[in-house]
Amino acid sequence: MEVAEQNTETKKRLTVEELQIEILPVIYEIIRSIEKDHHETSAKTRESQDCAQKVLELQKRLDQARVQIRLLPGIEFSKEQQLNNLEALKTQLRLKQELLHKYRYMYSFQSHKA
Repeated sequence: MEVAEQNTETKKRLTVEELQIEILPVIYEIIRSIEKDHHETSAKTRESQDCAQKVLELQKRLDQARVQIRLLPGIEFSKEQQLNNLEALKTQLRLKQELLHKYRYMYSFQSHKA
């Protein structure tokens, strides 16, 4: 049963390019509504309610962004763990490059027919 849970979890993983986070338009609308200076109290009240709705929309989008970000691979690791993993991968890469270089310039073996 754990294997099935891991498979569905890995299928849900996202890449950074797949993230759909659009909060700037909502922030822009909030700032625009705050900057407006209405002299009528009814207009101020209506604009205040619109601004409150936009703030709720921003909160909803931020919550969606948090959910999406939790699906990024490696997000469950701390900064130190990520740096250690990166160093280990760099070491593996260097060793594999050295092996490739070594095998590339090795003498070719000829099979001897008996």
